[in-house]
Amino acid sequence: MISISLVLSAFAAVTLWWTMHAWRTPETLAATRFAEPDGDHRVTFSLLVPARHEQAVLEHTVERLLRSTHQGYEIILIIGHDDPETAEVAHRVAATAPERILVVTDENAVKNKPRALNTALPYVRGEVVGVFDAEDQVHPDLLEHVDHAFRSTGADVVQGGVQLINYHSSWYSLHNCLEYFFWFRSRLHLHASKGFIPLGGNTVFVRTDVLRGANGWDGTCLAEDCDLGVRLSSRGAKVVVAYEASLVTREETPDSLGSLLKQRTRWNQGFLQVLRKGEWRRLPLRQRLLARYTLTGPFLQAFSGVAIPIGIALALLADLPVGIALLTFVPVVPMAANIVFQTVGLRDFGIQYGLRVRWRHFAWLILGAFPYALLLSVAALRAVWREYTGRRDWELTAHVGAHLGNAEAGAA
Repeated sequence: MISISLVLSAFAAVTLWWTMHAWRTPETLAATRFAEPDGDHRVTFSLLVPARHEQAVLEHTVERLLRSTHQGYEIILIIGHDDPETAEVAHRVAATAPERILVVTDENAVKNKPRALNTALPYVRGEVVGVFDAEDQVHPDLLEHVDHAFRSTGADVVQGGVQLINYHSSWYSLHNCLEYFFWFRSRLHLHASKGFIPLGGNTVFVRTDVLRGANGWDGTCLAEDCDLGVRLSSRGAKVVVAYEASLVTREETPDSLGSLLKQRTRWNQGFLQVLRKGEWRRLPLRQRLLARYTLTGPFLQAFSGVAIPIGIALALLADLPVGIALLTFVPVVPMAANIVFQTVGLRDFGIQYGLRVRWRHFAWLILGAFPYALLLSVAALRAVWREYTGRRDWELTAHVGAHLGNAEAGAA
């Protein structure tokens, strides 16, 4: 019990310290932003948008992409041969801008995102491949900033910010939004600086020759973004991460607890697959340690979220020596610090996005901490079980466009 308590304390403390990376100094925070573009449009982009059963949101996403202020881009929509509803929307919007939009059909018998992306790769004409999800709300100026980032840094990969925005939809949506806020606002910058990064699933841009040299995406992996990041990191690719609240790609949280559970299960199982593949073992020692910690992190986080309150209950109810009982409370310190940090982060989130964070949202944050940790634990256990039993089908997350309305009005 004591050893578990100490391990959980160390894990919680390290995770909190890493999560706070961007806020350590004003200089660190400033360095996480995009530099101001110079107005040149030298890089050409191929924007891949895989869409499966996304007829409710795809048209809006394409319309947003077509508003881009950059001159050199094409949009490749990837639809399944067995998805006529999405195909109808894709061909209809493509007809409005045939010089910009190409529709590619994924004929794979087994459908998933990485296979769809690989289907489109032979059609790519741009120097840089960008990936967006079918529900994404993309800022018109984003490509100009990414263009400048590639040219000014010599990057092989540029990872932009992604933010779930409908924090007001439910108690778990608020927790989910904050996870994205800390991950893209801070944590990914630390990974990029250390030379090991599990990339985000969209608003990621990779030089086409680098992507083709890595043979695209792994069509069998349930966390194809993480896998690509690990493989490119192991090959020494230079990754630049930039976060600007005004430029982030806005998305919605899963529309139910069941959908969130399945999504997190898929991500966790994908991390297990990447861990087992072992590409990260090609990294230098320090990056290998970071990789192992990161790929097992979701499972440690899920375990600690449940084990800490159980340990405290045992200390209070069981007849333990005073010294041992006190040691079981050690993990509470970083856990409490994390809640305080998240409270401050929620306020910062509201300020950056011009959203009205009310007292009930802070209540959701505090009261929902343990239920959310419990859900993550169930997702981690489910991921292990699915991987053990060989179930690797892609559980699709439905999108209803909850992020497209006025979030501020919804929070009123």
